[in-house]
Amino acid sequence: MKEVLHFGAGNIGRGFIGALFSESGYHVTFVDIADEIIQQLNEQKSYQVKLATSTQESTAISNVSGLNNLKQADEVVEAITGAEFLTTAIGPTILPRIAPLIARGLTKRVEQSDAKLYIIACENQIGATDILKQHIVEHLSEDTKQKMEGKIYFFNSAVDRIVPIQENKGSLDVLVEPYYEWVVETTETLPSITGMKIVAELAPYIERKLFTVNTGHAVIAYLGYLAGKSTIDKTLADESIETQVRQTLNETGDYLVHQYRLNHEEHLAYIQKIIERFKNPYLHDGVTRVARAPIRKLGPEDRLVRPAVEAHKAGLAYTNLAKAIAAALLFNFEEDEEAIKLQAMIQEKGVATVLQEISGLEENGEITREVIKHYEALKN
Repeated sequence: MKEVLHFGAGNIGRGFIGALFSESGYHVTFVDIADEIIQQLNEQKSYQVKLATSTQESTAISNVSGLNNLKQADEVVEAITGAEFLTTAIGPTILPRIAPLIARGLTKRVEQSDAKLYIIACENQIGATDILKQHIVEHLSEDTKQKMEGKIYFFNSAVDRIVPIQENKGSLDVLVEPYYEWVVETTETLPSITGMKIVAELAPYIERKLFTVNTGHAVIAYLGYLAGKSTIDKTLADESIETQVRQTLNETGDYLVHQYRLNHEEHLAYIQKIIERFKNPYLHDGVTRVARAPIRKLGPEDRLVRPAVEAHKAGLAYTNLAKAIAAALLFNFEEDEEAIKLQAMIQEKGVATVLQEISGLEENGEITREVIKHYEALKN
């Protein structure tokens, strides 16, 4: 049977990427440090992916197993030597941590086999596979790098599927929204994988997704948190917040249409489709889950700051994005480590300095001044 090694046995890994490979006839080996999940995968060898609909349609995912990369490093290395695909869904910040182990596997693989291996990081991050490759290459000899030519391929991708926090502790089953999109950038001919779309240029797809789905999700969450809402769908039931979200996505949309010459009417329809997805009441998607890690989400290349900067460069409106950034700065959820750290930074240094440090914005720049205006208004 064809093999795929997938780093990340969490809900997204099991409910999205791993599930698609299983449905495509692959044996999926999940790699993770979560002992309980790895043990369950090896014992049960299957689980259910349930759709967040009124009828909760379910698909059985089989031919799966697990490895603990901390305790079974040698087994992971061996698995890399025989896999056709190596994928990840672990979060961009974790990619550097798995790179040394992957490098060990690739070093062994190219000595034993000329078979092709396709590596795809399926993360909410522009150029995530490039980032992973950079960290892997740091641990490779010049000889291995040369032997990898024509054998090991790295492809960037864009992924889109809402997977909320699960309410079935102890179970491998995963609840996911019906909609999904997985776009991979390559001109190579790849084995056919259910749900994988191949494109020659990824940038329009990944930015459209990041600056519509991720931006929209974040805006709902941060405004919903300030309004005392519990879930994403309940937040959007507030007409004033839905209007604010739509205005923000119109700003990101104007940038996307300008940058990639998208069809304006088609993109407005895409925005509407995304907002309707967020309204799904069967997801029970918590506001604090979506809002978590505000420092990362306020990064210079992420969902709020990057489109604001690009809109400003293009002479387009960004005031609603500035308001969203301000709302993110006010996320003070005490159970989120980054939120606590962010509030301490603001208290110590002030908003302008914090925006310079974590978002790369000029302390006295136009965007920063606009953000501070909204910050004071929302705070009061």
